[in-house]
Amino acid sequence: MIIKNRITLFVCLFFTAALQAQNIGDIFKSMPAELLPGISEDNKTMLLVDTAKTSVPYMFGEIQKVEHGRDYIKIQTSDRGNTQLKLLPVSSDSAIVCVVKTVCGGAGGDVCDSDISFYSNKWEKLNSNTFLFEISAETFFDSSQKESENYKYALSLPDISPISAELNKDNSNLLLIFNYKKHLSANQIEGITPFLKSDSISLKWEDSSYR
Repeated sequence: MIIKNRITLFVCLFFTAALQAQNIGDIFKSMPAELLPGISEDNKTMLLVDTAKTSVPYMFGEIQKVEHGRDYIKIQTSDRGNTQLKLLPVSSDSAIVCVVKTVCGGAGGDVCDSDISFYSNKWEKLNSNTFLFEISAETFFDSSQKESENYKYALSLPDISPISAELNKDNSNLLLIFNYKKHLSANQIEGITPFLKSDSISLKWEDSSYR
């Protein structure tokens, strides 16, 4: 029994160490230049000095670390753009990297649209459909009303559908926000509202995918 308990303890410690070895700092520092252009290795190191907000100058102006957790980091890359990285567990001893790149436009810079992608911890791109269903304006609509006369019309109104995403520093949730109000008229918004479930949806990371 003692030997069995020691083996169990060793296995648990091994898996814990493996997960801790995949820390967000190392992942961020190894991020390919094409995913975070213009940011040098020295810049990355300076941003990781502590977990507080940190700013460093770089070729496009200034870059700021907004949030930094055990498995999460958010970087403000410009006055209208940011990049988030999150380690997501796929087994007891391995994790993948979720990258959310967001750009905000519009007159007030508050119409935000995000691109979500997934990578191995060696930065090999993975098939996003494995981890997240396809997201569109219809994701936020009430499918039980599909047969309604005005459903298709309402769905066609947000022909350009900015959807932003926010990863959570403290857990693995993913918040999707449908930013339709900023570029539609009051009449169009009135036509859409009855068919919306919500303008935001929180997804949970379960069984190695978002649900």
